[in-house]
Amino acid sequence: MSTVKIFAGSGSIELAKKIASEFGKPLGKGKLGKFSDGELSFRYTETVRGSDVYIVQSTVDSSDNIMELFLMIDAAKRASAKFVNVVIPYYGYARQDRKDKPRIAVSAKLLANLLTASGASRIVSCDLHAGQIQGFFDIPLDHLNGSSVFVPYVKNLNLKNLIFASPDAGGAERVREYAKYFDTEFVICDKNREKANEVKTVQVIGNVEGKDVIIIDDLIDTGGTISKASQVIMEKGANSVRALISHPVLSGNAEENLEDSALNELVVTDSIPLKFRNKKIKVLSIAGLIAKAIRKIHENESTSSLFINMTILD
Repeated sequence: MSTVKIFAGSGSIELAKKIASEFGKPLGKGKLGKFSDGELSFRYTETVRGSDVYIVQSTVDSSDNIMELFLMIDAAKRASAKFVNVVIPYYGYARQDRKDKPRIAVSAKLLANLLTASGASRIVSCDLHAGQIQGFFDIPLDHLNGSSVFVPYVKNLNLKNLIFASPDAGGAERVREYAKYFDTEFVICDKNREKANEVKTVQVIGNVEGKDVIIIDDLIDTGGTISKASQVIMEKGANSVRALISHPVLSGNAEENLEDSALNELVVTDSIPLKFRNKKIKVLSIAGLIAKAIRKIHENESTSSLFINMTILD
């Protein structure tokens, strides 16, 4: 069987180190270069010939991260790696997954095409913004679920009046699965946006009085939605409000919005490095989950055992 080698893109170095440690391998070595005009170059400083290569890189913050990922894929392919597996804990551009306006690009599909054209053999990602993105790829995609780390955390909270909340109608299915698993109810926050990243109003559909509310979502960007939703939920008489969110994008005025919010706690994963620290933020690592997925993929085993059965009560 071929040897597994794990490499880090510059946007996911700390997570890749944890994954390699959990897997029991040292992190692979490579060198990223940058020319004076801004062009990037990449080369592996160890052999990858015949190896099962795993490249860890979230596509966030900068287009350089994406270009670096393409270069790493191409370099591995040209260096005769047996397989070039791309681990994208946070799949950026996922919110642009459909043509909802005239003359607009479907960037999530375009990125999928480019990753495939670069020579990727397989994609591993976690909590995609929309499930249909899996169908954008013509290569295998293993979609991991953050519930594997969030569910044990919620159990340990021992909340007696637990109820879940979706920050918008689009996230209802995700929240419904948590509600089924914990045999409780859920509410929906209906938001009205003036424009992208700016929420004008939020209304709560459902009763939260006397409840310990947990908001579930796949990502937090500026934090405007979560801030307004938590405020309205507390005004409706909730005991407490927390948010479990997989990907902490935290751009723009997110730090101010989080500080001013009514949240008791914001629980996120380490799919993206935090841009700032705050006493409300708690980080749960998905390194162990990804390391287990890599082992199962390498050994040609099903990854289904890594999922918590969220439909257990059906």
